Amino acid sequence: MKTVQLRKFKGKDWEFLTPNIKLKNPLVLVFGNRYELENRTIYKNVKKIFPKSHIVFASTSGDITSKSIDDECITITAIELEKSTFKIDTINLSETNLNSYQAGIELVNNLKQDKLKYILVISDGSFVNGSELTRGMNFAVDYNVLITGGLCGDDGRFERTIVSYNENPKDGEIVAIGFYGDTFEATSSVGSGWTAFGPERLVTKAKGNILYELDNMPALDLYKKYLGEKSSELPASALYYPLKVKPENEEKSYVRTILNINEEFNAMIFAGDVPLNSKVQLMMTNIDNLARASKNATEEALEMKIDKPQLAFLVSCIGRKLVFDQRVIEEIEEARNVLDNETTMCGFYSYGEIAPFHEENMCQLHNQTLAVTLISE
Repeated sequence: MKTVQLRKFKGKDWEFLTPNIKLKNPLVLVFGNRYELENRTIYKNVKKIFPKSHIVFASTSGDITSKSIDDECITITAIELEKSTFKIDTINLSETNLNSYQAGIELVNNLKQDKLKYILVISDGSFVNGSELTRGMNFAVDYNVLITGGLCGDDGRFERTIVSYNENPKDGEIVAIGFYGDTFEATSSVGSGWTAFGPERLVTKAKGNILYELDNMPALDLYKKYLGEKSSELPASALYYPLKVKPENEEKSYVRTILNINEEFNAMIFAGDVPLNSKVQLMMTNIDNLARASKNATEEALEMKIDKPQLAFLVSCIGRKLVFDQRVIEEIEEARNVLDNETTMCGFYSYGEIAPFHEENMCQLHNQTLAVTLISE
């Protein structure tokens, strides 16, 4: 595997973060600020750098490379596979009658081939229901195929996310990349670092990712009561106090982040489903806990690897980034300290992270989590 990384800030030239080696037919991952990716010449500009390539664009809430975490720029990680192959499929929910669940099934079915080992999914983060997308992919996938990825971001604006494959980025797109080969290997794990506090409450009215009532009382009113003065800053302030959600009849809980609120219906809109009869609690954290979770997740993914990782793909939540603030690089440094310096790191800050729980096979939608995927061939 060979990799090349670049970045470009507004008004500046492209800067190579690695030696500029020639790559044959690479997979080119272009992550960046949504405003920068809305430039109508962006696809043409990247194509000039990598004429014979497969280019995937995604808007983010921050870009991760081996060197840094960057905002308000564009980063490129170009990957040449030497022993493996890949295939890309896309679906746009704005252009079909499919829902998120059906899209997940179709994407996997279109990628199914002999020796499929791993699917990287990069999805619109505004229109797509991440919980339903992962449920559909799990329904269609073979048991031994790992699925990880994330929902794209738009910094803290929550206005628009854009994604594409071999064209200018657009709304509603889901890109799935299947990796194939006898020697291809991918492992993953997730880390949270959040702690539940306060009373546990029962979800008594909800539909999909919209929460209306807790303990038969308006959910938004209860949430505002806990936030106090910070309630005037909703939905942004909710990134600091997500919910722990434990669905009925399930052993594991997950974290859910509020994307928006509806004052008229006293409801909260989450990045993923909050099932009826789930038990929920508020959560909080600190920088040390988040950094420790990053280290643990990377160690867990590394323990499952047979071969030395060549690429580390990291997807972390914008809520974690806000808590870290100016110390956000520490999250990536914790992962770097576990890995060899020769391992290329790339990824982005998201509106939702997709990966299985540790030592499980079925992918889940997470929030406020770091998802680590280690890849080699």
